[in-house]
Amino acid sequence: MVTEPDKRRLEELDARINALKDTQTPKPKVEEHYSMAQQGWRMVTELVSGLLIGVGLGYGLDVLFGTLPIFLVVFTLLGFVAGVNVMIRTSKEIQTEAVAHEAAKQSKEG
Repeated sequence: MVTEPDKRRLEELDARINALKDTQTPKPKVEEHYSMAQQGWRMVTELVSGLLIGVGLGYGLDVLFGTLPIFLVVFTLLGFVAGVNVMIRTSKEIQTEAVAHEAAKQSKEG
C-alpha cells in the first residue's frame, strides 16, 4: 500500500514530468538516408539472383537430359547477362530519380 508521504511524492513527480513534457518539442522524424547503400545491395542481389537462377536451370536441365556441362554453361552465361541487364535498368532508374530530384531542388531555389 502507498502511504501518504509516498503518494504526495508521486504526485509531485507526475506534475514535474508533465511540466517537462509540455516544454519539450517533439523532434521531427528524420529519415535515415542509406539509399545509395541500399541501391548497391539491390544491384548485387539482382546480379547474384540472375546467376543462381541460371545455374539452377542449367544444372536441372543437364541432369534431366544427361548432358552435364552444356546447359549449365549456357544458362549461367544467360543468368549473368540477365543480371547485368537488370542492374543497368536499375542504374538508369536511379539516375532518372536523381535528375528529377535535382530539378525539383533547383526549381524551389530559383
